[in-house]
Amino acid sequence: MQNMLQHHVHTVAMPKRKRSFSNKLPVRPVADIPRGAASSLTLPQAMQRAVAGYQKGAWAEAERLCRLILDAQADYFDALLLLGAIAAQTRRLQEAVELLSRAVRVNPKSAEAYSNRGNALADLRQYEAALESFERAIALRPDCPDFYVNHGNALSDLERYEAALESFDRAIALKPDYAEAYSNRGGALRGLKEHNAALESYARAIALKPGYAEAFYNRGNTLRDLRRHEEALENYEWAIEHGVDYALAHWNLALCHLQLGDFARGWKEFEWRWKTAPFVQYQRNFAQPLWLGAQPLAGKTILLHSEQGLGDTLQFSRYAGLVAALGARVLLEVQPPLLRLHAGRHADVLVLPMGAPLPAFDYHCPLMSLPLAFKTDLQNIPASTPYIRSDAACLAHWRNKLGIQTKPRVGLVWSGNAKHTNDRNRSIALAELLSLLSDRADWISLQKEVRVTDAELLATSTGVRHFGEQLADFTDTAALVDLMDVIVTVDTSVAHLAGAMGKTVWILLPFNPDWRWLLNGENSMWYPTARLFRQSAIGDWPGVIRRVTAELERHFGM
Repeated sequence: MQNMLQHHVHTVAMPKRKRSFSNKLPVRPVADIPRGAASSLTLPQAMQRAVAGYQKGAWAEAERLCRLILDAQADYFDALLLLGAIAAQTRRLQEAVELLSRAVRVNPKSAEAYSNRGNALADLRQYEAALESFERAIALRPDCPDFYVNHGNALSDLERYEAALESFDRAIALKPDYAEAYSNRGGALRGLKEHNAALESYARAIALKPGYAEAFYNRGNTLRDLRRHEEALENYEWAIEHGVDYALAHWNLALCHLQLGDFARGWKEFEWRWKTAPFVQYQRNFAQPLWLGAQPLAGKTILLHSEQGLGDTLQFSRYAGLVAALGARVLLEVQPPLLRLHAGRHADVLVLPMGAPLPAFDYHCPLMSLPLAFKTDLQNIPASTPYIRSDAACLAHWRNKLGIQTKPRVGLVWSGNAKHTNDRNRSIALAELLSLLSDRADWISLQKEVRVTDAELLATSTGVRHFGEQLADFTDTAALVDLMDVIVTVDTSVAHLAGAMGKTVWILLPFNPDWRWLLNGENSMWYPTARLFRQSAIGDWPGVIRRVTAELERHFGM
């Protein structure tokens, strides 16, 4: 087998992973021929030409030849295999899966075809199906270390880190100098929270492959987990030095600077997010120019558009009024669940739901680029609250629904969006939070969605009132928040909602928190009424819950 391509998958704050698209065809040097002469070639000659073109980077020509071959013989295996690799590399992933599925039907003994199909499926995040393809490849060629690395990557994507570690170790046993396997092995160890062992694995990868940008990047992420941020900065810088336009390293460098409170460097690097794969879905390509504070806005119309999660919109919509104060007419585009909550807040701000037709405008700016535009630092964060208020009619509805208050009311949120890249660190199982409960307070769930793992316990817990699907959107949630005496929440959208409303909110944070909470202290510079309860060690939620329990007792005399 001759490896034709090494394809890398990037994920924010996760290990960078090697996926190898391969083809077993022998390639001999051949003289260049004119495009029109392809029809005079035999199918094997045309296939040889296609492979040679692919290896020289002439993918369009290689694809053209493969399609000519398939027009002549629809089940020509080598053309299907190569065309599938080209489709995968050019991010036509579903097409790649279809071509490679045809290839394995034609030749079910091709380990390369199964492995390539597994890679395309993994890039589509169909990890279980990818595992099946990798396992078929391994069964056919158990001596190929690449297959074990790809198998381990899919297991890591499924957070099955113990099994992933076995696959990476098998790859290393077959190829002791396999730097990529050591780097990805470090990712599995990081997932298992064996951070020191992960650092050793990254060090081995770098020793085997000096200048290995991905291993420096992965090591930087692990050092951030351990709150060794200065060392993490060095590793991101090394990754950038050795990588070409290494957007993910720049992005995580930004997060690290922001965590350390270095906003000047942080906001600048933050703009690299648009060059990372996870942010492609958020980027907007408008004909109107991007505004980052340079142009005067008096008499102009500017579109401010949401780009990430609901919590991000709640936090950064505070800048809409500042933009309007520059003399601009502001169009604020938000996610539909936040529409009613934001509508009518400011006379010069027109709030629109994402997906609606847009009026004419002169400039645009993503919400999370506004701190860069306003040169926000630790001394000038716009932290005046409340800048979001509950709806009077909705508030009356929920006041009536909750009934007469006889005890302090405590709102609870224990988990956020399960798809969030850091969810396994920031969310808590409901069982851990229930130790807070006592009969001296009313406990109100502010969660709309409950995970399957928590649903049965919540249904049988008589101590927590839960309204779930009765919360139509965040206007309902805001009304409930307004009726609480204190909100106890993990780092999720309700934390931002309560802070924006100026409510007493206690936010439970992992050992290495999101950048916006910085690294130390109980106070938030973004939300004056927030109090931060931090883990003292990785995974120490019991310690956080004990401190919250003691503070509730002190706060309410409970």
